[in-house]
Amino acid sequence: MTERVKKYMAYIDSLIESNDPDTDWDAETARHLVQIKFFMHERFIHLIVTVLFALMAIMVLGIFLLSSEFSWPVMVLFLLIMVLLVPYVKHYYLLENSVQYMYVQYDRMLKASGKKAFFIK
Repeated sequence: MTERVKKYMAYIDSLIESNDPDTDWDAETARHLVQIKFFMHERFIHLIVTVLFALMAIMVLGIFLLSSEFSWPVMVLFLLIMVLLVPYVKHYYLLENSVQYMYVQYDRMLKASGKKAFFIK
């Protein structure tokens, strides 16, 4: 997914920068909105998974800290959850920032098509 997001954003950036008069901006902006929806859905799913893993990590850490004696299995479980949580947070960070950037790209596409963009003057 990371590669797909980066390639798609690079494609849109190159499309905007090319300023080709033959570009069908209506079709491209419609396609861009569909892609934004796909990536927003992916972002939402990863938010749910990331929050659940973070809650599991907090619960397991709480069990470890509140137990009266040192427990290797609980500590190993906590470390395994953290091994999964860190990449989830990293991927969610990429998705969140990418979708935010796609909003900017959309405004730039509207401006390139001659339409009034909300955030670009």
